[in-house]
Amino acid sequence: MKPIFIGSEIYRGSSYGAAHPLHIPRVSTVMDLVRALRWLAPGQYRTSPRAKPAALTVFHSPDYIAALQRAEAAQAVDEVAFKRHTLGTTANPVFPEMFRRPATGAGGVMLAAELVAEGGVVHVPGGGTHHAMADRANGFCYLNDPVLCLMALRRLRLTRIAYVDIDAHHADGVEAALGGDDDMLLVSVHEENRWPYTGKLEDTGGGRSYNLPVPRGFNDTEMTYVLRHLILPLLERFQPQAVVLQCGSDAILEDPLSRLALSNNAHAEAALALRDFSPRFIVLGGGGYNPWSVGRCWTRVWGALNGLDAGPDLPDAAQEILRGLSWNRRGPAWQVQPHWTTTLNDPPRPGPVRAEIAERVDFLRQRAGSGRAVHLAPAPARA
Repeated sequence: MKPIFIGSEIYRGSSYGAAHPLHIPRVSTVMDLVRALRWLAPGQYRTSPRAKPAALTVFHSPDYIAALQRAEAAQAVDEVAFKRHTLGTTANPVFPEMFRRPATGAGGVMLAAELVAEGGVVHVPGGGTHHAMADRANGFCYLNDPVLCLMALRRLRLTRIAYVDIDAHHADGVEAALGGDDDMLLVSVHEENRWPYTGKLEDTGGGRSYNLPVPRGFNDTEMTYVLRHLILPLLERFQPQAVVLQCGSDAILEDPLSRLALSNNAHAEAALALRDFSPRFIVLGGGGYNPWSVGRCWTRVWGALNGLDAGPDLPDAAQEILRGLSWNRRGPAWQVQPHWTTTLNDPPRPGPVRAEIAERVDFLRQRAGSGRAVHLAPAPARA
């Protein structure tokens, strides 16, 4: 069975506002690129449904969902919505699709759970909003679709579900919701001393939660080390019936909201490695605030899941999509680099495995009692 891609036209032109990091196109770019590359066979694309309010209240409070709907309808918030639900803030602004857009992401991940009931692979780049809490918006996230996805998998009567998060920011909302549950394994690799300032090495979430804060400059070699020596041994020990990967691209070097230094080779490698640990595999989006990096990363992950690689030079139609992107960043660090518009494949970003990373991995392995390192097959061809 070929992997399934879930997308929606609601992401085209939908924006949190010109001053917000999420003013950029992301999912629509991925949709356009996979079509330009002819990476969608008949039957592989599904339009995401919009989750109904009642479906969202399996995790979110009815009062919060009602407040979110009212705010979208009025394009304004009252004092309760602002203070109790943190709607209308700088991080979580009022915008025209502020309920419909996240509800579409939630509908997409719940559909993904249904599609993998008997096994399969699904990519939902519109998912991954891992900061939202049950009763409030948080960190650009209005609904916590990873939690809704995990709960939907649980309704399939699965008893071992793994969630791995490689976003630059800690998966605080997922840990708060499910970190203490015996049927869940949660692993978050994120930048230390970065908002939301949770996910310390010693934090367990009350259950099988493993937090690996990594220092600035985290590189491809270190990500491979973390995969082989921590994430995959944890999965091997847990034997999950389903794996969900939150594949935030804000850990890539050129992203403005982190100081990590991965290439998208690391994301493709992680996706392929995790796919082989369960008959059910769902890949979500997440953070990513450089329009070229995020679009290319999630497109490349989709290609990897299908055994496809665009090679060093994209066809003209795909290059035209990337040349048409823009953003409001100024300064030499944010100038468009040649590979941003000509290839999906970032140049590799290897480096030493620093002692603090090895020590932290060893600490978590000892806590888990996990076994040997797991061998990784060679990654797909790189630029």
